[in-house]
Amino acid sequence: MQFRSTKSKEPEVSFKDAVLRCLPSDGGLYVPSNVIDLRQFFLYMDEGTSYPELVATVAPVLLQGELNPFSAARVAESSFDFEPELTQLDENFSILNLYNGPTGTFKDFGASFHAAVLEELLKNYPGAIILSAVRGDSGACLGRAFYGRRGLTTVMLFPSGQPIRGIDPAFFIHNGGNIIPIQIRGSLDDCQRLVKETINDRPFAERHCITSANAINPGRLLPQAFYYLYAFVKIKKRLPGGLFFSIPSGNFGNLISGLYAWKFGLPVNGFIAAMNANNPFGDFIRGREFKPRPVVATNSPALDVSVPSNFARFSSFYDEAPAVMRNIVFPASINDTATLKAMEFAWKKYGMLLDPHGAVALAAARDFFNQDKNSNEHIIVLTTGHPAREAATVEAATGQKVSLPERLALLEKEEEPVAVIDPYLGALEGLLTGCL
Repeated sequence: MQFRSTKSKEPEVSFKDAVLRCLPSDGGLYVPSNVIDLRQFFLYMDEGTSYPELVATVAPVLLQGELNPFSAARVAESSFDFEPELTQLDENFSILNLYNGPTGTFKDFGASFHAAVLEELLKNYPGAIILSAVRGDSGACLGRAFYGRRGLTTVMLFPSGQPIRGIDPAFFIHNGGNIIPIQIRGSLDDCQRLVKETINDRPFAERHCITSANAINPGRLLPQAFYYLYAFVKIKKRLPGGLFFSIPSGNFGNLISGLYAWKFGLPVNGFIAAMNANNPFGDFIRGREFKPRPVVATNSPALDVSVPSNFARFSSFYDEAPAVMRNIVFPASINDTATLKAMEFAWKKYGMLLDPHGAVALAAARDFFNQDKNSNEHIIVLTTGHPAREAATVEAATGQKVSLPERLALLEKEEEPVAVIDPYLGALEGLLTGCL
């Protein structure tokens, strides 16, 4: 598989080069430039296929010349001792739980594969630095995914006011680990800017082999396509007709990954872009100009986004085939009241607790189904975070108390950073030079 910049000003590159460079020098983002049909592989899988088996089968086909079947099997086995969980609610709706990983978030799937594939691709290299901007659960997610990976040193930039949580101090580099958490005196935007500035300082980045594990890296997004294929394999024998996915959409990485799966041959009829009141891409999907608006705080905070980080990738799909895209992606905007009602409905009808982000997707799915009134449709709703992470909202909607499992409760512990620096490139590069 080859990758190109969304600005199309540079030559195509391999997956390995795209993952290591992370950002094209023309200011775009890397996207696949060719389509590989995987239907002959996943169409013949059945309900007994495990997630690692699926990944080990399709990854070497996508990444021919970079992963062979043996290395792909190593990556899959190393990545996944957890799987998505598909639960069919009734004839028309299913839930795809993506919070069964070590930190209770869908990000575990992309980060775990990314870490394992980097370790495999760089096994003959002297080493690499994985530089990422993080907050909340993303720091713990990357810490778990990259800890102990041979030749990989993971540097995580946290903004001021965002405690470093859930990373065992034994993982830190001064304790013999390979994790360096750094507090930046600034915002998450400052952290993200520093990541991009460091990668774009090509002499420095190439000298230290610096890349990122943020979603700007295609190595994070591509593996998320696998769980769409997995969901289809699990339910295909029970499908009454058309298949749709309803996806909580803030930065649009999950929707992009679903569109990749569609391009790889997934027989899906459409994707519901389930947004909250911020509705960043509603106008754009309907064919109007994208105009960012101020962010509104909602009870689904991960979707509180004004300018999605995957805007360039998303718009590239529309540049290629706008008419096709507007017949396969359907925008929905769900307010806080509807979100709480969806959480209550899921509990009372199905005995299932949803976090507010999954509830946004369920509300959008029900609205879509009721508008179309086609009883042959089946909609798979993605739930992206454990309900205990939003326990207060869950209790307000359902009356049910939900406690964190022990594995997630451990992620609440705060730790001290290795260093605190000002949000300047020179300060960060000087610290990295001294640490490595």
